[in-house]
Amino acid sequence: MRIAHVSDSHLDNPEGVATAVGTTVALLRAAGHRVVLHCPGPLLRRRRRPGEVPSLTVPTRPYRLAVPRSPDAPADVVHVHTTGPLGVAGLRWATARGVPTVLTWHTDLIAYAAHYPEIPIGAAYAGLRLGLRWRARDLWALGRPGPDRQTRLAELGRCLLAHSTVLVAPSAKTASMMAAMAGRTPIVVLPTPAAAPHADADDRRRLRARLGIPTNAPVLLAVGRATPEKNPELLLAAFAQVRQTLPEARLVLLGARRHRLAIRRTAHRYGVAGALRLLRPVSHDRVGAHYRAADVLAFTSTTDTQGLVLSEAEAYGLPVAMVDTALAERPGTGTTRPVAEPTAAAYGALLTRLLTERELRADVIRDGRAAVTAWSGERYLAELVRLYAALPPLRSAGPTP
Repeated sequence: MRIAHVSDSHLDNPEGVATAVGTTVALLRAAGHRVVLHCPGPLLRRRRRPGEVPSLTVPTRPYRLAVPRSPDAPADVVHVHTTGPLGVAGLRWATARGVPTVLTWHTDLIAYAAHYPEIPIGAAYAGLRLGLRWRARDLWALGRPGPDRQTRLAELGRCLLAHSTVLVAPSAKTASMMAAMAGRTPIVVLPTPAAAPHADADDRRRLRARLGIPTNAPVLLAVGRATPEKNPELLLAAFAQVRQTLPEARLVLLGARRHRLAIRRTAHRYGVAGALRLLRPVSHDRVGAHYRAADVLAFTSTTDTQGLVLSEAEAYGLPVAMVDTALAERPGTGTTRPVAEPTAAAYGALLTRLLTERELRADVIRDGRAAVTAWSGERYLAELVRLYAALPPLRSAGPTP
């Protein structure tokens, strides 16, 4: 099968979309499918891999802004993962040629628009390129917080889905969120599987020593951005509660690129600055050492559509504590992860229990590993290929937009 994957997130970006795309493409290629990944690449042609398009780095962001170039080879399926310039170009190209199109909804655009000004800007671009007849007042509404912006973003969501043969939701939470926009576009829930644990040169003792953490200290780990939509305020407040019972506990926050000063100020306010290790992002193959060095994964986001780090941590035998009930069910087995109310007292109590109660820890670790084993890469690949095969045949091609 010839499959064109399209993503505005380059594979070296240490975030969930790039990880999900990289996992999917690698599994398909290993199974013998002809896959071209169209994604941002270096500006110089000689340094680009097949499918990569010229792009520029975006100041203060880990993104690269790519030239909106369409796929340049025949494809039986186009699988779009993002709604930036490349994703929109892929949707338009597939629509013009009648190629079945799969759209995976990785990001809650409505929730993120309040924190990232590039989302309303990108939404305006996408809407205009896809034929929405937005006027100046619509574009003005996109740039201002409030219900009018949400209305325009929902309108864009319906337009994107109208250009898609099927929508892939990486969780039941996302499927429910997108149901009102889907119209006649079917929705399939298909979570990305966790990769097998990496062999890593850093063992638990050595990484802790490098971070200045005692060998026997209880360690909480949070992986990902420390930006407001991830709710770091709750994390630090709950950690302060944990320290009241376990004063030797430490918190490692891995992946903080922006808002570092604000995080440190908040940590000082809660009296936990000395126990915090604030680390910048690392390549995906180095994250495993941090899972091994920790005792609990703390996850306070309620805006994630999947939370890949949840399954990744479970693959490493790390129990997970979270506050998003909509993401609590594990793919594969239907068991649920420990969840607390999103308050410092309740979440801090859950973290403390997972650090101190051996039977609870053992049960959570066992269920997590069982779910990772059940929702394997092989099972995911089989479901994805079955989805591709069930797509309707090519329609007659229309004019190139």
